[in-house]
Amino acid sequence: MKTNLGPGLHVAPGQAANVSAYYRWTGRWSRLFVPAVISAAEIASGCRVLDISTGTGEAALMALPAVGSSGVVVGADIAPAMLVGARDRLKDPTFCPVAADGQALPFESGTFDAVICQLGLQFFPDPARGLAEFHRVLRPGCCAALCVISTPDRAPMWGVVADVLNRFVPEQRDLLYLSFKLADANRLEQMLASAGFHDVRVERVRREDTIRSFDEYWDPIEAGMGSMPQVYVTLPEIDRRAVREEVRCRLSSFLSNGHLIMSTEMLIGVARA
Repeated sequence: MKTNLGPGLHVAPGQAANVSAYYRWTGRWSRLFVPAVISAAEIASGCRVLDISTGTGEAALMALPAVGSSGVVVGADIAPAMLVGARDRLKDPTFCPVAADGQALPFESGTFDAVICQLGLQFFPDPARGLAEFHRVLRPGCCAALCVISTPDRAPMWGVVADVLNRFVPEQRDLLYLSFKLADANRLEQMLASAGFHDVRVERVRREDTIRSFDEYWDPIEAGMGSMPQVYVTLPEIDRRAVREEVRCRLSSFLSNGHLIMSTEMLIGVARA
């Protein structure tokens, strides 16, 4: 079985982005780490910021108050459907959505005061090439900050789904575990240094969130918004039921009074051009 994924891997080709499902599957966890990314990038009033892999605009939404009316946040994403969702969600004149490949950015060198990339770099076919572009478009001395997911066992809300789906569609293993591609902190540091950055540091950060029920957790997966959910919705109904039940059983250890209480670890990389 081969899942036909669109650019950026989150939306099926020809479909609109389900912003609500994306938020509940990815955004609710992503937002817990965005403030640290914005702070690390040294974003301040009047800054010109590039938000690469902006998706539905989670990081851009938090960056806009930091840059104020005198700044601008350019949200770049390879998936036009995601940019439509970001534009409709933010509705801010200082947010500029741009369809662009993070590995070949359509901007002149030294254009931006800060570059951020929230949960996007791991999906690049060539992350090293992407980092070289991040460095190129930054003004000398300015910062790039990025956030990627740690290992599957340290991000169980996604790792368990990847593990279970892998049993049903082992031929999709590379896609299912792509989210965890950059979980090695040492490797990420080396990649940033090789891209020309200095003052490189990578920190492991953990955050916790509570979901009211397993059904609430599972609902966005049924919507097929994201790489793993897209694989799931292509399965026969009997396999989908089996996947759901196995994931439910494996996550039962995180239940407390019917609520799912889970923590996730991410790596936040910061470097100066």
